[in-house]
Amino acid sequence: MKGPQQWRWTDIREAEFVRRVLIVLGIGLMAVVAWRLTNVLLLAFGSVLVAVILQALADLLVRYARVPTRWALSTAAVLILLLFAALLVLFGAQLRLQIANVAERLPFALNNFTKELGLGEVSSQLPEMLGVDTGSGLMSRIAGIGGAVLGGLADFVLVLIAGIYIAASPRTYRRGLVKLFPVGQHDRVEDSLQAVGQALKLWLVGQLIAMTAVAVLSSLAFWFIGLPSPFALGLFAGLADFIPFVGPILGALPAVLFAFTLDGTTVLWTVLAVVAIQQTEGNVITPLVQKRAVAIPPALALFAILTGGVLFGTLGLIFGFPLAVVTFVLVKKLYVRETLGEETPVPGEPANPGIVPG
Repeated sequence: MKGPQQWRWTDIREAEFVRRVLIVLGIGLMAVVAWRLTNVLLLAFGSVLVAVILQALADLLVRYARVPTRWALSTAAVLILLLFAALLVLFGAQLRLQIANVAERLPFALNNFTKELGLGEVSSQLPEMLGVDTGSGLMSRIAGIGGAVLGGLADFVLVLIAGIYIAASPRTYRRGLVKLFPVGQHDRVEDSLQAVGQALKLWLVGQLIAMTAVAVLSSLAFWFIGLPSPFALGLFAGLADFIPFVGPILGALPAVLFAFTLDGTTVLWTVLAVVAIQQTEGNVITPLVQKRAVAIPPALALFAILTGGVLFGTLGLIFGFPLAVVTFVLVKKLYVRETLGEETPVPGEPANPGIVPG
């Protein structure tokens, strides 16, 4: 028979086994829940990016405009709203007509391009290629498109509102995240989050400047060439530039397709304009505005974007690069520097003496 001591050790081992099983099951359940809530988590990450932009503008107002710190964030939000309102008043009607014109003429432009390649009309095959039910009625398809647009607008508004809340009290959310880790790791996690936030701010500010430059240069170039709806095409090119590597190609496609509906000379000038603008953005504008920003190896960044698109769809494609920035900073700081003991510069941190960036 087992004595009291043996029973006690048996109970302890069984309790430890049950505890470990429960921990494994809990981790697995959390992973499943996180996977099911992928879109929500990506929208939350988008809200963080909005908060970073607002904080960056607020910091500029405090530093250069001498706006009191307690009013800086509100002033930044009001300035952004006023800027959008002014743009809508000045160009809203014209831009809306041009966007509608682009949506109407794009299928014809796509068909014209594919005919030149000997592929026939493709626009009629797009619903089947995209998995859309072609047998459904016209009203059902219109309702589906309208629902998708409204859903996208709702997500956009949600991200903006949540971003304002996060920017208003970033320490609250940061402290809450830090408390999810053991007490002994709080300082380490806090320091890592600050480095990630600074790296994202540097990248976002530079990216917004580059996007604005691409939108303005593209609009002027397309207007000079004589493409229809040049400002809408330029706006699309600028917005698509948010996605590095892949975005410039996607942003240039509508303009090139429209050029094929005109003549060969227009196609040539459009392609030359697109290449010149992207070369200027990649070799002049971006290096100037992102000297201190995170420099991710191009191949790694490209695969990060493609992986995000494959795993998480459109949101993964949009947020693939900023997520790569976060991962890059954390790996360099927590693994390469602190675990392996290798000296390496971490984006978002001040330059360390004796460390050569690269």
